[in-house]
Amino acid sequence: MARPDYESLEVYKLAERLANTIWQIVQQWDGFTKDTMGKQIVRAADSICVNIAEGRGRHNFKDNQRFIKIAKGSLYETISWLRLAYTRNLLNTEQSAKLKPIIDELIPRLNAI
Repeated sequence: MARPDYESLEVYKLAERLANTIWQIVQQWDGFTKDTMGKQIVRAADSICVNIAEGRGRHNFKDNQRFIKIAKGSLYETISWLRLAYTRNLLNTEQSAKLKPIIDELIPRLNAI
């Protein structure tokens, strides 16, 4: 069976890298923080790449566009959670510096689809 074509998309790879980086960061948080903010931010970040994949699998332009819009909404939700995490001293400068270039590249790529 051939690999799904979405795996070769740069936008998908960026979204997956963002989700996996956030996962690694959240794993270090305490139980309360994981339960309150952690689950939410991981779900939002995961939603970006899974919606790109689902839209691509629909093989229909309108459906794909709808799922890309959902992915964009999840990206902005993720950014909002990251801002809260940084303000609450849950993200350090190094972690933020690792996430920022991924997000800065992901936003225009999602908008271009």
